[in-house]
Parts: sequence; structure tokens; C-alpha cells
Amino acid sequence: MDYSRIKGIEALGDLAGKRVFVRADFNVPLQGTRITSDSRITAALPTIQLLLQKGARVILASHLGRPEGKGFEAEYSLAPVARRLSELLGFEVTLQSDCVGEQVRKGVLDVANGRATLLENLRFHKAENKGAEAFGRELASLAEVYVNDAFGTCHRADASMTWPARLLPCAAGLLVAQEVKALATVLTNPKRPCLAVLGGAKISDKIPLVNNLLSRVNEICIGGGMAYTFLKAQGHKIGKSLCDNEKLDECKAMLLKARQNDVTIHLPKDHVIAHGMDDETAHIDRGDIPDDFTTFDIGGKTALAFSNVILAAKTILFNGPMGVFEKERFSNGTRIVVNAIAEATQNGAFSVVGGGDSAAAAEHFHADKKMSHVSTGGGASLTLLQGEAMPALEALVGGI
Repeated sequence: MDYSRIKGIEALGDLAGKRVFVRADFNVPLQGTRITSDSRITAALPTIQLLLQKGARVILASHLGRPEGKGFEAEYSLAPVARRLSELLGFEVTLQSDCVGEQVRKGVLDVANGRATLLENLRFHKAENKGAEAFGRELASLAEVYVNDAFGTCHRADASMTWPARLLPCAAGLLVAQEVKALATVLTNPKRPCLAVLGGAKISDKIPLVNNLLSRVNEICIGGGMAYTFLKAQGHKIGKSLCDNEKLDECKAMLLKARQNDVTIHLPKDHVIAHGMDDETAHIDRGDIPDDFTTFDIGGKTALAFSNVILAAKTILFNGPMGVFEKERFSNGTRIVVNAIAEATQNGAFSVVGGGDSAAAAEHFHADKKMSHVSTGGGASLTLLQGEAMPALEALVGGI
């Protein structure tokens, strides 16, 4: 689907005095009632502040965690988010007792121009996850305009992500618009050479991604646990390294498709291995890995080879670490690759980090601010890059 047709906030016209329902992603990590990272809140601030400046009466909504959907559960209350929003915005952001109902409707009507209120956790109602029309209509009835700024949930058909967009004048928030534009840059007419650097543990998670990219990129560097199913498919011995034997034929098919499409796939040539994650490490400078060893990182020669490919690229997608980077002994491959992507970006390449573990790796090595775009949605960005359905974005395309 052509998501370039999604309208931005500027297309909504005069918003002064209008109730604007903003679906945000405030699914923040908590320790008790303390927010341990407010990055998802701060990511939504540009959209919220723009609407406030326009004199809108902002109704904020989000999910948090995985409540049972049977009503209020204190541990999943958005009260900590309301407090943090109040600190960041400089005025009290009131927290409604629920997200629907007559009391909430009255509370929403009391919001002044240029001020905001926060609905309680949407997932206190099972109807949210089910995408129930009646629940979606009740949410939409609270407002006159709908803005979706929750990119991390755009691959889900939750009621709050779809129905208000179908029923109200709608637009993408600044964050969603930025995400869609950045990911589309990789998928449609990228500057070349276009490179994907893929890693992570499971090949099954990335098969649709690789298949979609094989008609779009020039080269792919594959590291992490997923590389070893490809290596075994080529006939290499991989010891006890991660392998999905049920996906060997699909890997062979992808390698063949790459040759047919003139796409170069780079796989590890050397490896950091150990008997176990806490055992003494060794370096093996050949394709085959001894039977009683497991690979936990790409070797230095592979990391250097990947870096050379990265530095020659003009468009770079990074999705998945090269090894168990959280442990220093297995971090070298990911560090070198991340730093190379940052250097290429500084030299004019366009780089996209695909959220999730990829974003965590970029942040771990203090390179996240050096990338062109770091996605806020791991699952959502992967779904979009795979060319699969994005129900919330489709609702915006077809919306009023």
C-alpha cells in the first residue's frame, strides 16, 4: 500500500478548540510506579506540543503492559505517565478514571484549549485488543479529530488504532510520519548501493524480511544466530550454533534468489566460539565450527569485511545485532558494525536502525544519535519492512 497518501497534521486545518484524540505509545518500562525510561513519552512530545500550540484540546490515549482486560489493575495504571507528562509539559495532565463512559466524557469536555488529559489504560478493556467496533466508536465519540502517533502499535488492528481513523478526520502524528518516511526511503527508490545488515537469533523471524529485501537491495550482510542456518544450507559445519533445520530449504531458495537478482549476500567467515556463554572463548578462522562449540559473535575479519561493505553503501538498513553484544566478550562484531554504520552516515549515507534489539545495540555503543533514523517500533518496523499489512496505517490511508 502507498502510505505516502497518509495526511499529516497540517492537513487538519484549524484545530483551535477542537478535541483531538491522540493515540500515543506510552508503554514505558516500570519498576513499581517509577518509569525507568521515558523515551516513548519524549518521542511523542513534538506532536503533543504542536497540537497544544494550535489550541487543541488534546485527549491522550495509550496501552501499558498486558493487563487481563477485566477492568482496572493498579500495576498497569497510566498514573506514572500522567505525572511525567505533567512535568514535561509544565501543566497538570489529568488522568481520567477510565477510557470510556459518561464520567470520562464529562472529564474530556472540561479540558481547556491548549491543554491535555490522559485516558486510563486502553487495555483494561478486552475490546481494545479485539479491535471491537463498538469500543472503537465509543473512543471516537470523545473527539472531533484523530491523530495516530503510536508507530510501535501500527501493525496491530487494535480498536483505538483503526476505528477512530475511519470515523473522524485523521492524520499521522509527527513520529508516525517520520517513521513511515524513513522506512519508505529504504524500500522505494533508495540511493545505491543499498545495503541491509541483518542479525539476531532466529532465522524464522527474518525470512519474510530477507525475501522482501532481495528485490530492493544490492547487498546483504548477515550475522548473528540467523547466519548459521544459511551457513549450514551452504554445507558448512556449524557445531552447536543456532540453526533452524526446518528452514534450510528456504535459506537455499533465498541464496538462489539472491544470485538471480544479482544481490550479494555476505556471511561470516570467522567466528567467536565457546562451549557455553560463560566459558572461555576461542576464535576460529575458517568456515566449519567444531561439533562441541557454539558461535556467539562474528569474528574480527568478518566484522572488518562487513564494515568495508557498509562504508561503500549509500542507504543502510540495520536490523539485528551480530552477536550477544550485551556481554563484552561477544560485543566486538556488533560494535564494529554499528560504528561503521555511524561513520557511513556521517559521510552522507542514509541509515535506518530497525528498532528493538537493533536500537538497543546502537544506544549501547553510543551511536544512536549518529544514525539518520532509529525506529521506535521493533515489531512495527519489521512488519512494514517485510511488506506485510499495517492495519493502523491502512486505516489512515482510507480515513476521512
